[in-house]
Amino acid sequence: MFFFSKNVNANDNRTLYEFYFNDVDGKKYLLSQHKNKVVLLVNVASQCGFTKQYSDLQTLWDKYKTKNFVIIGIPSNDFGNQEPGTNAEIKNFCETNFNINFPIMEKVVVKGKNAHPVYLWARESYGSAAEPKWNFHKILIDKKGKINDTFISTTNPQSEKVVKKIEELINN
Repeated sequence: MFFFSKNVNANDNRTLYEFYFNDVDGKKYLLSQHKNKVVLLVNVASQCGFTKQYSDLQTLWDKYKTKNFVIIGIPSNDFGNQEPGTNAEIKNFCETNFNINFPIMEKVVVKGKNAHPVYLWARESYGSAAEPKWNFHKILIDKKGKINDTFISTTNPQSEKVVKKIEELINN
């Protein structure tokens, strides 16, 4: 049985807005541009059994993108070497196979001590539940830039559980 701790550092006053990625085209992508929005961070991979969730993520994006909601796809090769491509190949894969038009970042490390700073912050501020255990792990951020919930890879992005949380946060 696995137990994941939450809120291990409730005194961590940092928010998502203090961080940035480089997008899939190599341009700096400031997360501060999403202040007062609900954000769903998803570590993605092109050769995973969960890759079909790209379609579900795009549908979710299409439904809520005009309601102060954003999805950010974060490619990673950390699990099973299932994202071996270059950033250009990842972008082409997403656009060609799933017509993805939500933001996709450049490939980064999402687990362990060498993880991207966003993932280090997530683990420090929310606990091990925020650290991805596999591809398509989801981290839900509220309008204040704090982690509200996490969803494991097997949780479909359009599941009632995820949609209900997103709608609650959008409406608060």
